[in-house]
Amino acid sequence: MAANIKTENSKTPRRPRDVPTISDVARHAGVSPMTVSRVINDHDAVRSSTRERVKQSIEALNYAPSVAARTLAGGDELRIGLVYSNPSASYLSELLVGSLDQARHSNVHLLVEQFEEEASIAEFVQHLQRGRLNGIILPPPLCDLPEMVDALQAVDLPIVSVATSYSPGGIPVVSIDDFSAAREMTQHLISLGHARIGFIKGNPNQCASERRYEGYLAALSEAGLELEPSLVSQGFFTYRSGLDAAEQILDLSEPPTAIFASNDDMAAATVAVAHRRGMDVPGDLTVCGFDDTLMATAIWPELTTIRQPIQAMSRAAMDLIVKCLRGTSDQTAQNGAQLLGYSLIRRQSDAAPRKRPRHSSHKK
Repeated sequence: MAANIKTENSKTPRRPRDVPTISDVARHAGVSPMTVSRVINDHDAVRSSTRERVKQSIEALNYAPSVAARTLAGGDELRIGLVYSNPSASYLSELLVGSLDQARHSNVHLLVEQFEEEASIAEFVQHLQRGRLNGIILPPPLCDLPEMVDALQAVDLPIVSVATSYSPGGIPVVSIDDFSAAREMTQHLISLGHARIGFIKGNPNQCASERRYEGYLAALSEAGLELEPSLVSQGFFTYRSGLDAAEQILDLSEPPTAIFASNDDMAAATVAVAHRRGMDVPGDLTVCGFDDTLMATAIWPELTTIRQPIQAMSRAAMDLIVKCLRGTSDQTAQNGAQLLGYSLIRRQSDAAPRKRPRHSSHKK
């Protein structure tokens, strides 16, 4: 059966705030919410001592399972929601392709929902409940929003987060090592001979932004290079913010010989700013990005970037939440972070800094 994208309108009453949730039981028993769900559904892959502890917590808290928590193993039809609020169309496209592919393979329904920034989280979660979802895949920035995570947990909706280091209450996470990836890219630029390396930070509402910045700082420190605050500019993962950040950095009296942007959209914007100023990329300015989305190869020169396996991450998240709900995942996968590999992809946007004086920076 092919995966379907749909919205259903059947209503599920919201739990009162003073009613214990599956997360409360998990905390009381010292296990993950997924383990509580497996005990409720009488799955075999739970140790007898753990099962007994969970049952005691259920009795102590007088917990009554919700519809989502009573999902049965095997052939029950599952409805998994992919909830997004992402300004990058390229990133979202990769995420959606992976989720659809795995939903089809796992024989489940995929419901795709957008959360608008100005919307009420409480009302949005009620909307998700009306879709009678069994679980949620939560990519950034929503997986880094404590209010959203808390609201979903309060109504017992199991969550698997994607591309974050934020994992409250043992929520399973599928991610990469953003710190190591950014450090490796910065080390690569240093190995080419760059000593003045600009950095465009990602949106501060996402954990990955800080981890990538920390990787950049670590590489500078390891190479004995001092951080120059003027070489760092705040971006928000959008092309527009990349334009503004690149302008700020290249307006310096001594601009850098390389700029590392925290995603491909902002890196592409940096290339555009450089071209507008009559600068050659990479002759006058090396530019590197992060993610390896379609944007990385849609511009000239094509971007050197970190390949974050976004499709593979979304497939893994879908596979994990389905296995957890059907009781076929192991305990380790439920409780921790599943780290996927990344790659540094070299294309045409990086080179050693010029030996001769650099092209003067000016606006046309």
